[in-house]
Parts: sequence; structure tokens; C-alpha cells
Amino acid sequence: MPPRNESGETRWQPLLRRADQGCLAVVVALSLIAIAGWCAFQWQTRGGLIEIDKAQRRPITFQVDINQAEWPELTLLPGVGETLAKNIVESRESTGPFKRHEELRRVRGIGPKTFDKIKPFLLPIADSQNVAKPAPQGT
Repeated sequence: MPPRNESGETRWQPLLRRADQGCLAVVVALSLIAIAGWCAFQWQTRGGLIEIDKAQRRPITFQVDINQAEWPELTLLPGVGETLAKNIVESRESTGPFKRHEELRRVRGIGPKTFDKIKPFLLPIADSQNVAKPAPQGT
């Protein structure tokens, strides 16, 4: 039950004692000074703040291995949606891995325009003769 004063009313009691409040105030003040110092250091080393809207844009480049990628990764290619990505995976599983990029044209939905859009994003296909084959398991 909260403490009461002489008139019987409950009186407000702080959560922290006076000494604890003083320590907390010192910790907060030192933290603010440290943050201000860090900001000043960053300002000096970088020559100012970086404004995202004014930063130079850099193109994002990525490449996909069409013989390893699953359909969610293939949807990142331009002009390839979920259905076409699933068709690529299905074609790869039913007919075997693609030996050349041009074999993507066998997939229903990939015409010359779509193929030209996605070709820059395809990793070179490894030559099947140069790929190390796993050693047979001994009996």
C-alpha cells in the first residue's frame, strides 16, 4: 500500500531515490556528450553528412546461375515473373540442365525480347567436361 501523509491522502513517491536520480542524470549527460562527440568525429572524417537523396546512384548488378537458381531467385530477372520462373525450373528439371544460354528459348514464354533482357544477368554456364565429377563411393 502506498504511503499516506498526515491527512490520510496517498502521496506520490518517485521510482528512484534522489541519489539514483543524480547518477542517472550523469549517465544520460555523458551519453549525450559521447553521441555528440561521435557525430562531430564523423562530420570531420567524412566531410559532412551524407544526404541519401543527393548521393550518386550506382547500378546494382547481380548474376544468376540458371542451372542452380530456384524460382524465387529467377523472379529477380527483368521480365521474369513467378510463372515464367517456375517454367524455367520445370524445363531444367524435365529436360536437364541448360548447356548454353540460348537454350532458355525452349522455355514457353521466353521470346527474343525477354531473352535479350535477361542475358546480361546470367552467369556463364560451366563446361560439363571441365566440371569435376564426384568420385565413386567405394564398396
